[in-house]
Amino acid sequence: MAKNGIKVGIVGGTGYTGVELLRLLAQHPHCELAAITSRKEAGLGVAEMFPNLRGRVALKFSDPAKAGLAACDVVFFATPNGVAMEQAPALVDAGVRIIDIAADFRIKDVALWERWYGVKHACPELLAEAVYGLPELDRERIREARLVANPGCYPTSVQLGFLPLLEAGVVDLDHLIADAKSGVSGAGRTAEVPTLLAEASDNFKAYGVPGHRHHPEMAQGLERIAGRPVNLVFVPHLTPMIRGIHATLYARLTAKTDLQALYEKRYAKEAFVDVMPAGSHPDTRSVRGANFCRVAVHQPRGGDIAVVLSVIDNLVKGASGQAVQNMNIMFGFPESTGLEQLALLP
Repeated sequence: MAKNGIKVGIVGGTGYTGVELLRLLAQHPHCELAAITSRKEAGLGVAEMFPNLRGRVALKFSDPAKAGLAACDVVFFATPNGVAMEQAPALVDAGVRIIDIAADFRIKDVALWERWYGVKHACPELLAEAVYGLPELDRERIREARLVANPGCYPTSVQLGFLPLLEAGVVDLDHLIADAKSGVSGAGRTAEVPTLLAEASDNFKAYGVPGHRHHPEMAQGLERIAGRPVNLVFVPHLTPMIRGIHATLYARLTAKTDLQALYEKRYAKEAFVDVMPAGSHPDTRSVRGANFCRVAVHQPRGGDIAVVLSVIDNLVKGASGQAVQNMNIMFGFPESTGLEQLALLP
């Protein structure tokens, strides 16, 4: 391990968020990849599954029971929902710091979490302790956290888009609308009919309109920002692209406000939120592969509706990149360490 470095473990390294973590951590100057687990693929070289990592990651997948995770400084869970809550307590007791990229620790209301995820929560005591890992909102608490709940992809784009308006108290909190579109990698690496090429290509559709698991997470975050309950309508869509989220947000203004100045001031010191010039329309490929949220704010025809455009890469700022950003904060590294990649064009 390099001087001033940390030993890193990853649980569940065969999905998209797992390989994205590997891509980022392999370039991080202060990280030693110590273990990556997969029961099914134990013994297989990581680079055999992911050839983009050849020459950079020499690890083999290991069985979780034999991976020595308790010797790590930090362990990322890039697993399906319900896995981290079973394994996190023992690791936390061993002094390991946890960053969960799934949803096990995001929603503070245990009953609400159990209703949306359909299982009993295994460690409500850790759920109460977990810090929600949106750095632009909670950097100081993340710094001291033993357990960080990494935000979801839709919630990251929506909360960063709405945040300045809610903090300033200049919109009607009873009528917030988030119309968001995601690439198919947001559904994960498991083979399912809706994400087959012949199903998702040349197609565009809404889904989860009656209710989506990310809604209570977003509502919880927005209510915390606003200091009171909010009424949010959230409609997600599946788009025929691999990476990216584009959230178009609508809010009715209740006070005269220079929206451009409001956003520029709020995010002036944030390394990973880029407020675009007035009149801009950010696109998803401007953040593809990069840990950025690009935001533009509009007030069409000078009316009383604010329209915010917020774009992220769902696998980077919406998942693994934000997780590495949280790790940097937790261990006292400069926040942008290992996260300075530029977006890929075309």
